[in-house]
This record gives sequence, structure tokens and C-alpha cells, in this order.
Amino acid sequence: MKATHQHASNLDLDQLTRQLEQQLQAGDILFISIDAFLYKQVARGTGSWCSHVGFSIVEQGRWYVLESKVPRVSKTPLRDFIARSCNGEVAVRRLPAPLSSSQIQSLKQAAAKRMGQWYHLGFDFDSKRQYCSKFVYQVYREALGVELGKVQTLEQLLEQNPQACVGFWRCWYLGFIPWQRRTLTPTSQLHDPQLRTLFSHNIALESISEGATTQHA
Repeated sequence: MKATHQHASNLDLDQLTRQLEQQLQAGDILFISIDAFLYKQVARGTGSWCSHVGFSIVEQGRWYVLESKVPRVSKTPLRDFIARSCNGEVAVRRLPAPLSSSQIQSLKQAAAKRMGQWYHLGFDFDSKRQYCSKFVYQVYREALGVELGKVQTLEQLLEQNPQACVGFWRCWYLGFIPWQRRTLTPTSQLHDPQLRTLFSHNIALESISEGATTQHA
């Protein structure tokens, strides 16, 4: 893939979808980079390429991603989910131990309670509304007792990321940034040490390792 901000071609997208389908397990967490101004500011504000997150389920042999997106929490076909990412950028992370059938069912039940809930454009962790990383956090905490990512105030987040455009966020919050508002970013989940990376930026890490081993054999 070239390092330009464009979406993957249909052929590349089909190949990427098939590649992911061969490696995915239910409950895997998928990270993408959405080519929209707000999401670009989210990525910039956290020093990462990643701006959106959801998790995978399989139903009747078809893969879906459960996600909180504008305007509501929804179930999205895998191909449609990754089609929204710039350059086909996607990372897949999972917990070290495989999930049992009962754990997967618990994830689905926790997500079902939140289906249709409205998106919170102010990224307020303590609101009744959802946004992508909060949705993943709440579902995993309720279903598995696992807290993914770091909850912090906007003040802490922006202090830790001096590259963030404070002017944009001041405008976004209508002139006043709610500094003590608690929030949670997809980047903090992307780097959560409780997870291991299976696939990143269109390259399967395990395949790279296998290829390197073969070359040096």
C-alpha cells in the first residue's frame, strides 16, 4: 500500500477481508483509521494512526464488527468496517487466552444491551451515550471483567500529547474545553499490554516472522 490517504481498491479490500477472515476469532478487537476531519483530530490528539475501534463476532458463518459509530451502536459487516479505513490500515488485537463459547455469548449479550444507543460527539466517558472505545471498554468489562484502555481526563490527555491541536478542540467544545471530563481513546486500547497483536497495517505479523525464518533457514 502507498502511504497516501485513500481507501483500498475493491480488489485489495476483498483480499484483506479474506485474509482477516482466515485469522479472526470472535472477540478480536479491530482498529482502523477513518478519513474524516474529526477522526483525524482524534488520531493526531493521541499521537497515533488509529481513530476507531470495534470488536468481531461471527454469525451464521459471516463476520461482523460491533461498534459505536455515528449515529448509533450497530453491527457492521467486516468488509464494510475495514472499507472505511484509510489505505486499508487495520490492526487486530486479542486477549492471550482463547475465549470460551460462554465468554463470547457474554460479549454478545453485553453488546446487545447497548445496541442502538446514541453516539456521544463530546467523548464523555460518564455519559449514558456511547463512543467507540467506551463501547469496547464497557462490553469487555461487563462480559469478561477486563478493562481495556486508559480512562483519563481531557486535561491529562492533551498534556500528554503536545502535538494535539488544542485550538480545534476548543472550537469543538464551543469555546470551552471541559478539562476534567473523563474520556477513553482507541489508541490507549491499541497499546494496552493485556492484548497481543495478531495483525497490523495490512501485514500479518506472524506471516512476517514465518517468512523471515524461511529466508534465514
